[in-house]
Amino acid sequence: MDNMIRFETISNYNAFNNNETLHPLVSVVDLSKANPRQGSRMYFGFYTIFLKDVKCGDLHYGKNTYDYQEGTLVFLAPGQVAGVNSNGETYQPKGYALVFHPDLIHGTSLGKHIHDYTFFGYQSNEALHVSERERKIVLDCFSKIQYELEHAIDNHSKRLIVSNIELFLNYCTRFYDRQFITRDNAHKGILERFENLLNEFFQTDKPKTFGLPSVAYCSGELNLSSNYFGDLIKKETGKSAQEYIQSKLIDIAKEKIFDINKSVSEVAYELGFKYPQHFTRLFKQKVGYTPNEYRIMN
Repeated sequence: MDNMIRFETISNYNAFNNNETLHPLVSVVDLSKANPRQGSRMYFGFYTIFLKDVKCGDLHYGKNTYDYQEGTLVFLAPGQVAGVNSNGETYQPKGYALVFHPDLIHGTSLGKHIHDYTFFGYQSNEALHVSERERKIVLDCFSKIQYELEHAIDNHSKRLIVSNIELFLNYCTRFYDRQFITRDNAHKGILERFENLLNEFFQTDKPKTFGLPSVAYCSGELNLSSNYFGDLIKKETGKSAQEYIQSKLIDIAKEKIFDINKSVSEVAYELGFKYPQHFTRLFKQKVGYTPNEYRIMN
């Protein structure tokens, strides 16, 4: 799977899959029309959402491998690379792909909020698994977009196409919320590992070496993408991952401040702050008092 195919335009991808290009910036691609092929790596210069209907090998995305099952949605943002490893075997693609170029949504409501759909930054092992009912909703959204593409272009075409893409993405947000809930036990395990990770971090000299633990560092240690990790923590705790880290930091800082043999600056350095005044500012913001005021009060 060393060869890479680059798709910069919607028409390129349509041609590769034997689909007609009805609009230069958007397409609902019927993958069953494609010729049988072997796995390869693919670069996409546009937003791409795959609805895979059959197992067709292992998806390689980033540094992870994901085993496709029926009813799986995978989201790619422009500039990302994905590929299927079919182990040298030829397979017949099936399912659908919704592809749309960033130029389609410029100046629209969706264009302003596209970055709110954080699942475009998820890794393949964090893909969305849809139920049969959810799959019907996905296909219904695709059908409405396809209808507009086949309809004679008029003053309403772009607005209706973009509105239906936005509707589809909003449904996907709901489906991901459902997936977070149905995988509650697994996620509680991640939350526990996150808590242990922070405790271990602050009990060592890592803060002096690495500084404050970032969301990227924590998600990496837990083998999750930053976006998925952040969304998961928000769903589980009501706090952002950054707020959770800061909350843990303040709890540990309160304990350290009771050691009157250490100055506030020493405490700040032990916690990973490069500048003590940044620690003082954050502490007052979260606690309502400066570290010195808190020490005197207690």
